[in-house]
Amino acid sequence: MIKAIYPGTFDPITVGHLDVIKRAAKVYDKLIIAVMENKKKTCTFSKEERKKMIEKCVKNIKNVEVVVGEGLTVDLARKNNCKIIVRGIRAVSDYESELALATANMNLDENIETVFMVSKPELSFLSSSIAKEIASFNGDIKDYIPSAIIKEVSKKLYK
Repeated sequence: MIKAIYPGTFDPITVGHLDVIKRAAKVYDKLIIAVMENKKKTCTFSKEERKKMIEKCVKNIKNVEVVVGEGLTVDLARKNNCKIIVRGIRAVSDYESELALATANMNLDENIETVFMVSKPELSFLSSSIAKEIASFNGDIKDYIPSAIIKEVSKKLYK
């Protein structure tokens, strides 16, 4: 069984994240979505809120599990017997930062590989930050946030 882990802050999960999840779930026997903390970001939603929202979005994907993670991604991957870390790439700027993370993870555990999944072109501009920015000005986020969670995201983001 090939298990992979897809870590991220997912604050909130976007249709771009969900696309990567659906595609990765077709490639791996088991996909663990890890809701992580990023000390460089201030999150709008708690880890538990993010976990519940992701679970709503993936409830029909049988080989996906959602966990709240802490610490280093490689440690969480090891703990869950995952040999693959899945990362989404939207643009060249993502590649540069993701390459640095992948290299650091490789140095921490050479038995865990990072696999990059390229965003679909129509989703390449999308991020949680953009969705939150649009919502902060009461803009329509239905094309950015999965429909399963649009109401709860809107409730928290719209002013």
